Amino acid sequence: MPGLIDTHVHLNEPGRVEWEGFLTGTMAAAAGGITAVVDMPLNSRPTITTKEHLENKIKASKGKIFIDVGFWGGLVPEYAHNATVLEDLLDAGALGLKSFMCPSGINDFPATTAKDIQASLPVLAKYGRPILVHQEVVDPPADPAHLMQGEPVSNARSYQRYLNSRPISWETEAVRQLMEVAKDTRSGGVADGAHVHVVHLSDATNTLSIIKEAKAEGSSVTVETCAHYLAFAAEDIPEGATQYKCAPPIRDSRNRELLWKALLDGEIDMITSDHSPSTIDLKLLEEGDFLKAWGGISGIQFSLPATWTHGSARGMSIEQMSNWWSAAPAKLANLPRKGTLEFGKDADIVVWDPEASFVIDGHYPIYFKNKVTAYMGHKYSGKVITTFVRGRQVFEEGLHSPKINILLV
Repeated sequence: MPGLIDTHVHLNEPGRVEWEGFLTGTMAAAAGGITAVVDMPLNSRPTITTKEHLENKIKASKGKIFIDVGFWGGLVPEYAHNATVLEDLLDAGALGLKSFMCPSGINDFPATTAKDIQASLPVLAKYGRPILVHQEVVDPPADPAHLMQGEPVSNARSYQRYLNSRPISWETEAVRQLMEVAKDTRSGGVADGAHVHVVHLSDATNTLSIIKEAKAEGSSVTVETCAHYLAFAAEDIPEGATQYKCAPPIRDSRNRELLWKALLDGEIDMITSDHSPSTIDLKLLEEGDFLKAWGGISGIQFSLPATWTHGSARGMSIEQMSNWWSAAPAKLANLPRKGTLEFGKDADIVVWDPEASFVIDGHYPIYFKNKVTAYMGHKYSGKVITTFVRGRQVFEEGLHSPKINILLV
C-alpha cells in the first residue's frame, strides 16, 4: 500500500541528538513502513522559529536520512505578529507552522495565545499552509503537582494521578478558543486559504464535538489522533510505567472506543505517531514518578502494526488505514506527489504482512535511539517486509539501504 506519512515526529536534531536524530529516527520510520515524515520545530536546539534556524536544521540532515523529511516551522509569541519573519520561514521551506497553547517544556518554545495564532493566519492564508496546534490550556491555572491536594507524594507513581493533573477541560477549553480563531479561515474570511489542524486529540467527547461543529460551519479545520491513544487505556497502565506518559494523556478504555468510532465515522481525519523520544534517564523508569518524568512516547516504528492490530479488530479496512496514514497527511502537508499509488506520483510503497504477528521485547530490533517505548511487551500483527521511497528500496527484513537517502520533501 502507499507508504505511511507521519506528520508529527520529533527528531530533535540539531541540539538534542542524544534524544534522537535524523539517522536513527528515519531508520526506525523506514522499518515501520513510513516513507515521509514532517519534523516538529521542537525539541531540537534551537527551536525552528526563524529562517536561519530552519536552514541550519536542513544542513544538519544532509547525508543522514533514509526517507523523505519535511519541516514545520515554529510559532512563538515573539514572532507571531511579525509577518516578515513568518514569511521568511515559509519561504525557506517550512510546510506550515506549529504552536503550543500551554507550556511546551522547552524554554525557547513558549506558549502562544489564541490571539497569537490568529495573527499568523493571514500569512498562512497567503501561502495556503496550515498551523498545527497543541490543544491544551491550563484551565484553571495550577501546578499539576498540586491538583490532587491531600494525596501523598508517593502517589506520584500512580498514572491516575497524572491523568487527573491534565483534565479533559484543558483540551476542551483550548479547542473552544482555537475554533473561534478558525472562523477566520472560512470562505471570504480574512484568512481564507489558511488551515487549522488540531494535533493529538485524546478526548473524543466534548472536545471533538466542538471541532465537528466548526467543520460543519465552514471553518478550514482537521484533527488527528495518535496510535497510542488507539492502542492503550489508562486503567491498563501499570504503576510507575512512565513510558506511557504523554500530553494530552492516554485516557480510559471508553474514550478509546469513542476515538475509534470517530475515526470510522470520518470525524477524525488522520493518525500520527507523535514520536517524542528522550534519553532514558529523563523517563525516570526506576523512580516511576509520572509528574516529573519527561512526557513523550516513542512509537514511530510501531504505528502501522499497532493501528492494524487494534483497527482490524474493530472492522477497519486497509483502505481506511491508508487514508488516515497516507492520503490525509499528504493533503495536510501539501505533498501532492505523495499519499496514494497513482501514475506520476512518487513510488512510496510499504509491503507488509497483515497476518504475521510478533512481540516487541528486548530481542526485537528497535532502530530509534533510546529503546524505551510504551509498545514494549505487547503483541501485534502486521509485519513490515520492505519499504520503498521514490522507487528506491530503503528497508527489507531488518536491513537498511547501504546508501542513505538525502532527498527532502
